Amino acid sequence: MKVTIKYFAGIREAIGSGQEQRDTTAATLGALRDELIALGGAYADSLARGKAVRLALNQVMADESIALTEGGEVAFFPPVTGG
Repeated sequence: MKVTIKYFAGIREAIGSGQEQRDTTAATLGALRDELIALGGAYADSLARGKAVRLALNQVMADESIALTEGGEVAFFPPVTGG
């Protein structure tokens, strides 16, 4: 299925892009994260397990067990703090 992936803040800076479209066989947000980590390089560094990364699907905060949808918009971003 095809999804649009958006990256924010430090993740966007590390990957060097704010958005991409990607074909995936991942069934869930967590599986998509693992596919991206497997690409290595900046993807592996910025999305690594153990790093605090928040996810959203279609602009709604979601956990990694949520099923992906055809044409969905996935966002990866670090936790936000205020001050």
